[in-house]
Formats: sequence, C-alpha cells, structure tokens
Amino acid sequence: MDTIMIAYGLALQTTTTELGLAKGTGLEPEQVQVWDLGRSLSTDLHDYLQNFLPPQTWQDLAFVAIAQGPGGFTGTRIGMVTARTLAQQLQIPLFAFSTLATVAWQTAQHEGFSTPWIAVDYPARRGELFGGIYHITPQGVETAQGDDRYSPEQWEHTVATFPQPCQRVTAAEQLGHTVGALLTLGAMGYERGDRPHWAQAQPFYGQHPV
Repeated sequence: MDTIMIAYGLALQTTTTELGLAKGTGLEPEQVQVWDLGRSLSTDLHDYLQNFLPPQTWQDLAFVAIAQGPGGFTGTRIGMVTARTLAQQLQIPLFAFSTLATVAWQTAQHEGFSTPWIAVDYPARRGELFGGIYHITPQGVETAQGDDRYSPEQWEHTVATFPQPCQRVTAAEQLGHTVGALLTLGAMGYERGDRPHWAQAQPFYGQHPV
C-alpha cells in the first residue's frame, strides 16, 4: 500500500481490557503498542498516552481515530471521552469506527479473502453476540449491515439471508491489536478530505452496564 505523507494521526483502542495505541503519518502506522491493563485501563490511560506520543507533540496531530464499540462499557466510555476531549481541544477531526468494522478491515488486509463481504461477530453477554457485515473497498470499509446484538440463531439467519456471500470472522475477545488498522482507516478518511467533528463521535455499547 502506498504511503501518503500527512501530519501525524493518533489511534486509540480501549474497548477491552487491552489498551492499543498507534501513531504515524501515512497509511502504515509508524509505532503500535498494546498493553493488557485490566481494570487499570481507566485510571492509567492518560499516563500511557503521555509516554507514547513523544517525540511528537499534541500540536503535531492532524486527526484522532477511536474505536467506538461494541466492547466493554468502561473501556469504551473512557476511550471515547478521551478522544473527544483531545479532538475538541486541538480542533482536529475525530474518526470513530466500529470495533467490528476495524476487525473486518484488518482481517481482509492480512488474509486476502476472495469475497469483499465480511461478517464479523463478537461475544456479548448472556450467550448472545454482536454482529455486523462490511464491504471492503480500496477506499476503506463500508457498513452493509450495521452493528447489532443477536442470538446465535438470529445471527446465523442474518448472514445466511444476506444477498452477498460473506466470509465469516469471529473477533478475538482482546482487540488492542486492531489499533493499527484503526489508524489506517482514519488516515484514509483524512486523505479523502473527511473532517468529522468530534461531537459526531458516539460510543456503541450494545448493552447496559452491570
């Protein structure tokens, strides 16, 4: 994939107990790090950010990308609040992408599926799952069937009756490793001229906290 030279982007993946951070110019991240922080993610996120960014500064950033869920309530919330605050204070675009869409993009790039239609599911509570169907294009990932919560039977029916043949993917429970794909999708949007306002970014929890 060709590299484009733009100002720095920063991506955050906080929807599980893993913290994933990525930064760089162009479509390939220059630095990616993942930490399994467990319950300390919500308290330590800002310290990890401060240590990760140098030698760049906050003023070097052209955009921020954030995983909006589905995922854990606390991690998703703290990541979204942090990303929105950064974008607001720096007056830069904030790209919010579905966790499942990011998995679809990363999987397609690494495994080279013969179909551009990818159905991704992810465990939810009470034996249910989250699911979404995505269309992979040279310009990025498009949502064909938006994220929702399903019983296993409902999801099987949704995929079976979708008008295009789909490659099935079950996302890993820990998703910090998808942060590089998250940054790439943000960079592609930035290159296209997309400039989403931070207030447009909303979390998708998919379930109530318990």
